[in-house]
Amino acid sequence: MVDAKSRNMKCLTFFLMLPEAVKKSKKTSKASRLPVCYEILTLKKRMAAEIYSTKKAPSTSPSTSVQSYQQNLNNNNTIQAANWQGLYPTIRERNAVMYNNDLMADVHFVVGPQGGTQRLPGHKYVLAVGSSVFHAMFYGELAEDKEEIRIPDVESGAFLAMLKYIYCDEIDLSADTVLATLYAAKKYIVPHLARACVNFLETSLSAKNACVLLSQSCLFEEPDLTQRCWEVIDAQAELALKSEGFCDIDYQTLQSILNRETLNAKEIILFEAVLNWAEVECQRQDLSTNIENKRKVLGKALYLIRIPAMTLDDFANGAAQSGVLTLNETNDIFLWYTAAKKPELEFVCKARKGLAPQRCHRFQSCAYRSNQWRYRGRCDSIQFAVDKRVFIAGFGLYGSSCGSAEYSATIELKRQGLLLGQNFSKFFSDGSSNTFPVWFEHPVQIEPDTFYTASVVLDGNELSYFGQEGMTEVQCGKVTFQFQCSSDSTNGTGVQGGQLPELIFYA
Repeated sequence: MVDAKSRNMKCLTFFLMLPEAVKKSKKTSKASRLPVCYEILTLKKRMAAEIYSTKKAPSTSPSTSVQSYQQNLNNNNTIQAANWQGLYPTIRERNAVMYNNDLMADVHFVVGPQGGTQRLPGHKYVLAVGSSVFHAMFYGELAEDKEEIRIPDVESGAFLAMLKYIYCDEIDLSADTVLATLYAAKKYIVPHLARACVNFLETSLSAKNACVLLSQSCLFEEPDLTQRCWEVIDAQAELALKSEGFCDIDYQTLQSILNRETLNAKEIILFEAVLNWAEVECQRQDLSTNIENKRKVLGKALYLIRIPAMTLDDFANGAAQSGVLTLNETNDIFLWYTAAKKPELEFVCKARKGLAPQRCHRFQSCAYRSNQWRYRGRCDSIQFAVDKRVFIAGFGLYGSSCGSAEYSATIELKRQGLLLGQNFSKFFSDGSSNTFPVWFEHPVQIEPDTFYTASVVLDGNELSYFGQEGMTEVQCGKVTFQFQCSSDSTNGTGVQGGQLPELIFYA
């Protein structure tokens, strides 16, 4: 008897906790009224059926559902607004509904610089769970009970990207907003989003943006990203120095680049890039772009350019006529080139070391065969992939096996048919089995786990050596190369034998 009363009390309690709309729909006359437990069980079955039918409906992504719901709210759909929780079974989906939504918002943010602000709604509990900074802001000992918070140093798009991660657990990054999003993630201590931003930047890193990202990575204290930037800048220094992004770096980053010993660039290229930076810096400081102001904004950084390490021709036709150097400096440098007793200079005189190229050799031996490798425009080609980012600087080729001879070579590097690098040059072969380097104008960046096609068309009167006992996989330092045959090869070169014995690269 006690058990029956207990069961009835539990059922009654459950019934009383139901929404009023459900209770009213269950009202019947006393004569026809069924036991409470029966009604509850029937109700539970109906609810289960509704949930089942909802699950069987065509599925949509959480973001699509959220957009649809928010659109209904904006259209004053009060019925759906009253029962929206039932549409989203998980807390994550319900939080996603709250993203950028005024419903139940208990704080608002005015984000962006003055004149370009955007007012965004927030929910203190959700934000505090996602960020320790927001937790301290809303629930800490020094919490301020403000309904509106101004954030002038964060872009609205970046702030929305951070909110989207906190509310929806979704990472939405683009090249235009990733740096601003990284700043927001660092400011509000959202580490996983910050890591995703850094990964995005590392993936999109190239010579065009390496200098800017170097500056930002130092600001955000991201040593891994800083190291990746230096790898690109060292290997593709001339491309990085000629990029528009180089002119956007700060003075401290400029000095660090000029101090770099491993830059693979001619000093005249560095000199010209620094003058371009000085011109843009004058504009940033609202100064006229004359020689005096350029020298003023450069300060001591000018003496980090290794002008005496230029060739005499580059100095005479470039730096000496730029007007940036004083007459005494120009005269002393000319004397440094020509006089037996060299004057003391403020400039660094020693040439940079640059990066030492590495060579991946894919054959274990080579030989001579009389009926092959009569080139006449036929292509030797091989495909390769690496497990780490490298920069292909050129190819090592076999030369004549019949005494000294001269060859012309056209080398190409492609990815899925897209030409990434090409160069035409001549080299002299002394008749030995040694390889001869043929270089691209600029090293080509190679991404991991993707096959690239290396090709060469040789033209010469003598037959060349050819490789034997080719390897499909070669470990070269910390980089692993994999090779496979290329359909572009029309002169017999493949994995097991042929031309293109070496890939010359920086890593």
